[in-house]
Amino acid sequence: MDQLGAYVPNQIRPDYWILQSLAKLFPQFTGMNNIPGFGVILTALVLLITGVVGTNILGRRLLQVGGSIVKRIPIVRSIYMSVKQVSDTLFSDSGNAFRKAVLVQFPHQGTWSVGFVTGVPSGEIDDKLGGELISVFVPTTPNPTSGFLFMAKTADVKELDMSVDEALKYVISLGVVMPTPKDTVAAPALGDVAKK
Repeated sequence: MDQLGAYVPNQIRPDYWILQSLAKLFPQFTGMNNIPGFGVILTALVLLITGVVGTNILGRRLLQVGGSIVKRIPIVRSIYMSVKQVSDTLFSDSGNAFRKAVLVQFPHQGTWSVGFVTGVPSGEIDDKLGGELISVFVPTTPNPTSGFLFMAKTADVKELDMSVDEALKYVISLGVVMPTPKDTVAAPALGDVAKK
């Protein structure tokens, strides 16, 4: 546990427990209280085991039980449900959270921001606003999980030829990572996206 381990009592250090258990089973490990890199190996193993458990049926069931417990806590429930819904949408296997990368004038006229088409407004929003509108999400930099959602006229939005992944990299990198021409992919026109 390197220098930080000196401040942590041995009784609560997992690597100490493991080495002491090994010393009881195998006498040749006696006296080995600090093996360089053992903490890193132990951390990697814990992450690997957590990943394996989390992706199998038992792990999914444990996550469901944990989620149902969290849903019963009044204040935490609303935060958990919001974060879960957003993460399920953003990180879904279908990958349809963001359909197209676009440029929009935001936060005011003459200033352009990278945004993502998330869909077409419907229901009451469409009834009140009418016209050819699309929902655009403009993420904040460098944390794209927060941002601004607004409805824009299709004519006021400029399509980008870069993929959604490349546009996200551009936003997260504060505009430093630009897609190269070979990385850009053809995407459907905004009119086609609005019809989906």
